[in-house]
Amino acid sequence: MTTKTAAIRSISGSRAETLKAAFVAFVVGLGLVYGAGFANSETVHDAAHDSRHALSFPCH
Repeated sequence: MTTKTAAIRSISGSRAETLKAAFVAFVVGLGLVYGAGFANSETVHDAAHDSRHALSFPCH
């Protein structure tokens, strides 16, 4: 009985870690997209603009 409980806790903990990592990756990615999209520097904006077009991401 204890091995089943330990296995369930292990799976539950693993799922929580996966969701936490996915959330962090989503927030970082969202920050990069919006940060580059609203950048004031012309060079950074142009580089991001070209990257968005290369990935077929609509930007205007």
